[in-house]
Amino acid sequence: VQLQASGGGSVQAGGSLRLSCTTSRRTSRPVFLGWFRQAPGKEREFVARTTWSGDTSSYAHNVKGRFSISRDNAKNTMYLQMNNLVLDDTALYYCAASIDYPFITGNHVNYWGQGTQVTVSS
Repeated sequence: VQLQASGGGSVQAGGSLRLSCTTSRRTSRPVFLGWFRQAPGKEREFVARTTWSGDTSSYAHNVKGRFSISRDNAKNTMYLQMNNLVLDDTALYYCAASIDYPFITGNHVNYWGQGTQVTVSS
């Protein structure tokens, strides 16, 4: 599986961005897809997760209610809609996929996309 992330950028606090992650499946179909982020000097953290079919989702407590993860199967694309962004959302965002595990840590991720930078300013 190859993952290609895009959509990052700079935005003021309170603004919105939508990240995209296009998936191309070459081997086993990943069951779980999601996002992690890593801010400078901090450890990578889980952000959100959905399934290949997009029927269920899970969020980190600090983004719940502000972020929404979704999937368009026709386009093989996963989205992360980020609203009401705050300074602490500044990070490099990575899309991730697991063949068989509902990950909340990177230990169970089988595939990673390249990062896309999100910068929130005051």
